[in-house]
Amino acid sequence: MNYLGKIRARSVQISARDANHLSVTPLSAKRVLVTGGAGFLGSHLCETLLAAGHQVICLDNFSTGMRRNIAHLKRVDRFNVVAHDIVHPLDLEVDEIYNLACPASPPHYQADPIHTTKTCVLGSLNLLELAARTGARILQASTSEVYGDPNVHPQVESYWGNVNSFGPRSCYDEGKRCAETLFFDFHNTHGVEIKIIRIFNTYGPRMRPDDGRVVSNFIVQALTGQDITIYGDGSQTRSFCFVDDLIGGMVRMMASPSSLTGPVNLGNPGEFTIRELAEQVIGLTGSRSQIIHRALPVDDPRQRRPDISLAMQELDWRPNIDLSSGLRQTIDYFDGLLTRPARELEAV
Repeated sequence: MNYLGKIRARSVQISARDANHLSVTPLSAKRVLVTGGAGFLGSHLCETLLAAGHQVICLDNFSTGMRRNIAHLKRVDRFNVVAHDIVHPLDLEVDEIYNLACPASPPHYQADPIHTTKTCVLGSLNLLELAARTGARILQASTSEVYGDPNVHPQVESYWGNVNSFGPRSCYDEGKRCAETLFFDFHNTHGVEIKIIRIFNTYGPRMRPDDGRVVSNFIVQALTGQDITIYGDGSQTRSFCFVDDLIGGMVRMMASPSSLTGPVNLGNPGEFTIRELAEQVIGLTGSRSQIIHRALPVDDPRQRRPDISLAMQELDWRPNIDLSSGLRQTIDYFDGLLTRPARELEAV
């Protein structure tokens, strides 16, 4: 069964479970706001929270989030979708907030860098004010990009980073750094319960075909017979975490004792060169694509690998899915997606 078949099966299970007994809200159920809920990570998180019996409000401005990612969840009566941009204030009654709202790939966050910074800073401010008013616990999906082009390897949470404050990636890198500052200031000044995770390269089904990140780029190029484009000589390294592992760590962080504020690194410590990734994708897809090289983008990090000692100790969390297994699932998803008619994709 390919990935789309698995999603349909899981959708039926959610619907049936809802009809049988989850229509009665468990005493432990919460009202949870997921900003960026129609995005790659957000949709998986919404699905996980619904399966746990929570009421979920999916908030998204649909600039990069896709309605098809959450179409199968709309049959669940505990799932609500709100079209809203977090740069504008909002007023909801919630118990928990997961802030995942922000374009995460360079082509998308660089398309409107001012709005990216506003999303990181004004958006975080609006959500923190909501958390302060409602008493909600709030989790910030920060990023390994706060480490910049690191001089410390692997990256540990105590490392302050090496970030360009006015380069093409700065709207995202510095925006996320400022968001962390706001979270700690609200915690220290107003007693808001905060959780901060730093997400390292995550991949999996529901990434956009035009996402611009390396895994989706390589898979789409391989499946469509294009040359696979490597920027630089391919010796730069990344660590790739499958989405299911990441979501598990995120939920564990939200449920952790209030004393654990973070930041906590979440990622897979397995380290691969970009060329090794390209070769794996070619092998798994059976593609005849050739590897070509282009100039390395400005401020592109040379290396990226998380130290996850803190997550292992405090959350009892570690990734379980290796790169080849995760790539197979992701390839199945894109293979199914790319063969669907364009009008069908637009309809959802």
